[in-house]
Amino acid sequence: MKLLQRHSILSNKNLFSTRQASILSSCRLIGVIIFFFTSLFILQSCSIKKYIPDDELLYRGATIDIKSDTLIKHKNDLKTELGVAFQRETNKKFLGWYYGLYFYYKAQKDNPGFVNRWLNKKIGEEPVYQSDIENIEIEKLMTNRLENSGYFYSTVTSDWSENNKKKTANINYSVKVPLPYKMASYQLDTLQPPIYKEMQGYLVDSPFEKDMRFDLSKLKLERERIDNGLKMKGYYNFNPNFLIFEADTNQYKNKRFDLFLKLKKDVPKKSMLPYKISKINVYTNYDIKKDSLDLDTVRFNNKNFISQELFFKPKYLDPFITLSEGAFYNPETSKNTARRLSTIGAYKFVNIQYNEVGTIAKNDSVAYLETNIFLSPLNKRALQASLKAVTKSNNFAGPTFALTYTNRNLFKGGELLNISANVGYEWQIASGGDNKGLSNLELGLKTELIYPRIIFPVKINSNFFRYAIPKTKMSIGFDYLKRKQLYTLLSGTAQFGYIWDANRYITHEIIPISTNYSQLYNTTEAFDEILEENPFLKQSFEQQFISGLNYSFTYNGIVDSKKTHQFYVNSTLDLAGNSLSLFAKANGEEPKTIFNFEYAQYAKADIDLRYHFNFGKEQKIAARLFAGYGYAYGNSEVIPFTKQYYSGGPYSVRAFRIRSLGPGTYNEETDANSSNLIFDNTGNIRLEANIEYRFPIYSFVKGAVFADAGNIWTSKENESYPNGKFTDNFINELGMGAGFGLRVDVQGFVIRFDLAAPFHDPANSGQYDFKIDEPILNFAIGYPF
Repeated sequence: MKLLQRHSILSNKNLFSTRQASILSSCRLIGVIIFFFTSLFILQSCSIKKYIPDDELLYRGATIDIKSDTLIKHKNDLKTELGVAFQRETNKKFLGWYYGLYFYYKAQKDNPGFVNRWLNKKIGEEPVYQSDIENIEIEKLMTNRLENSGYFYSTVTSDWSENNKKKTANINYSVKVPLPYKMASYQLDTLQPPIYKEMQGYLVDSPFEKDMRFDLSKLKLERERIDNGLKMKGYYNFNPNFLIFEADTNQYKNKRFDLFLKLKKDVPKKSMLPYKISKINVYTNYDIKKDSLDLDTVRFNNKNFISQELFFKPKYLDPFITLSEGAFYNPETSKNTARRLSTIGAYKFVNIQYNEVGTIAKNDSVAYLETNIFLSPLNKRALQASLKAVTKSNNFAGPTFALTYTNRNLFKGGELLNISANVGYEWQIASGGDNKGLSNLELGLKTELIYPRIIFPVKINSNFFRYAIPKTKMSIGFDYLKRKQLYTLLSGTAQFGYIWDANRYITHEIIPISTNYSQLYNTTEAFDEILEENPFLKQSFEQQFISGLNYSFTYNGIVDSKKTHQFYVNSTLDLAGNSLSLFAKANGEEPKTIFNFEYAQYAKADIDLRYHFNFGKEQKIAARLFAGYGYAYGNSEVIPFTKQYYSGGPYSVRAFRIRSLGPGTYNEETDANSSNLIFDNTGNIRLEANIEYRFPIYSFVKGAVFADAGNIWTSKENESYPNGKFTDNFINELGMGAGFGLRVDVQGFVIRFDLAAPFHDPANSGQYDFKIDEPILNFAIGYPF
């Protein structure tokens, strides 16, 4: 016993010695690698010196030293502003290696070789020498910027710091600033009416405050603010350059000034008059090739609707035009009209032009404009065909052919009709056992009619919707699905609802009538056995009638493409069965029915949050959080199969096949019930998080590195999905994966390839194991989020 114990101790010591030796060996290897690369970079850096001409030094940047007679507020901001004056990028380096400069010099040799020429073209940089820096001119520019900021009589000097050993040079700018000039008062000089009264009102709301430091950039912004305000009051011909500021320092001895705003001399008379709209002409079917033809004019609501023949009924087009005769010219109203007309969907170009009417007399106080709105229509009819190859998580694959007919302006009121039909055939390309030889035949027909106005029993004033007029959507569709050896499914859908933009960022969509009916036919014995073995699946197929209300709210801040921080929020609410329950017929303990159909009753809500952080050139970090929950009640024990959540795939957790993840830690491969190999894994709870770094590679080819996490769960214990119930241990049940992607982005049309591998699979005991040898290739159109 003692001998065995001693042997065990010796074994542990040997094991410790082995590990220690391994760690020491790794440390030595890392040290050798670091020494090798450090030496390489030092040698490369040193090798740059021999290419630098004897009479030149490599420019390595500039610094600013500001000295003041008093405390300077926002000193760093002033330093940043002055830094723009000498903004000249230096040659880039990495760990002391001037890689771009190195390959530039190598390419200048007589025989540089293909590799050096190619690397110079991709990352090479021309050298920036000391002689390239015009420091005297920069001193003058910095002095000018200081005076524009109120620091008059400032001095700027420069001094070079040279390192002949390294053949580099730095420059330091010494700036001495005195006490700045500050504003004592701000007032308007005498002007002619009526523009004097208008401008006087804008000075009351001016952001200028007493003791404000003189700042030329703020004066320019003030001119633009007043010009914009005057434009909105009808001053069509006014220009911010007509305004001039004068500063008077004669009244003070302590560097203060009175600021006066006045007009320049010889400003045209018409620039100081407000303009009213005298006439509005709307060319509803404008074609420059046919503008010489005889046109008919219809007068409606004080507007002239002009066309060769009736193309768009005036009573339907008029609400989109917010301009009105007799109103003062307003550029915002003009932009709003153009935007609203563009949303109809029947026009490809909207062009609003103004023509001055008559001449300006000496005593005139108002001038007039004639407004012409030219509307160029799209082709009224279009036919589109597409052929797609489809692959699914259950190893089904096959072609799908779709045909879409579009009719714009169907009833001469901007109505949009879409009729689409599709035919798809799929077969199971890799399977075994009882599932071998399965195939699907799918036929679909959908008709959608969109009215660019509100269809409602009670008339709603369109002026209530200032930004955009809501659209009314109606649709009806039928689908036929035949799954060989299983069943035939007929389904129909009908919807009626509204969609409108509250402003540039917010969109509402409400569908008060949404109905879906499905019916199983020709079920086989094998499928009946599957339903008997899987009560959860059986219940989700039994309730064939779904009728309810859907609402969606979207905030899309990503439309501001130039912003550093962008946010996106989408929240949906789906309610079904509540109104039907008032008229339903009770069947004892059985679920209620209406028209002899068993209907579903549930509530479902989810939220999708996205954040984009833009930095560098075409680089961004994109993140997304998704949470959803569905609750069956009343007439339902489970949510219908088509309304349940799934996880995995190109728009979800990309390291797992589409619809294959979860629920919970459920493992379909070890489950004796094989029906889940045919049907997608679903649940009524879903949580997901994604993050990826996007960067440019070359031209329209982009790259990404990403990580995903997520899963689905059931809210109740389910025999069909063991270990699928949601618990407080959900964090450890998330499926996680990472990978990289290539995207071809051509003017917003994106073809995406993402290769991902899982490193945490909840179905395999939840162990962290990066299965890089089992990657999943995702092919998709568009970005994932």
